[in-house]
Amino acid sequence: MLITGFFTVFGLISLALFLFALFAFVDAAFHREDAYRAADKNTKAFWLIILGIAAVVMKLFSVLSFLPIIGLVAVIVYMVDVRPAVRGVSGKGRGNRRGGFRNRSGSSSDGPYGPYNGRR
Repeated sequence: MLITGFFTVFGLISLALFLFALFAFVDAAFHREDAYRAADKNTKAFWLIILGIAAVVMKLFSVLSFLPIIGLVAVIVYMVDVRPAVRGVSGKGRGNRRGGFRNRSGSSSDGPYGPYNGRR
């Protein structure tokens, strides 16, 4: 019974990692090719191949193997480095959601009514 529970937990972890890799693959497929070049990242085809291989590896191999861990590293690199850069170039970044305020000055301390001076 303990062994069955152990493999059930690892099966759920494997499924979650596969879905994470699949989400990254689909997200990479929906961005334009020129956005990758403008963000100075590798090409769209490169990331689709890497993320596709990562998804297949996570589906076929156990979490206890080292191959899904390598695939997970690739997915994490895409999600925390490439995706925000591509979204920023495409105009889908944080400040541009639902027609909200977009900081045009470039300073991180500017608010919607001018610079923030820290209550001085």
